[in-house]
Amino acid sequence: MEAEQQEQKKRQKWGGRQKGTPNKATADVRAAAREHGPAAIATLVSIMQSSENDTARIAASKEILDRAYGKSIQAVELGGEGGAPLVVEIVRFGEKK
Repeated sequence: MEAEQQEQKKRQKWGGRQKGTPNKATADVRAAAREHGPAAIATLVSIMQSSENDTARIAASKEILDRAYGKSIQAVELGGEGGAPLVVEIVRFGEKK
């Protein structure tokens, strides 16, 4: 038991942020972005409603929907050539075939 405690002390992280402490730089950027959030949404709504460019209207609509409901799920199907089952080969370093 005592050996385990000594081993854990050796593995302790001594520098950097404590676990759960937010990154201050990231927090500052997010706070600044949140200040402009309502204006950005209003701009997107304006583009969506009044732009003559269909591409801009679609892009603005998509951005609004992504923020309101989250991004849509994309189904991804994995397979081998011609729809064959996917083959995964695990090779250890140093082993020869």
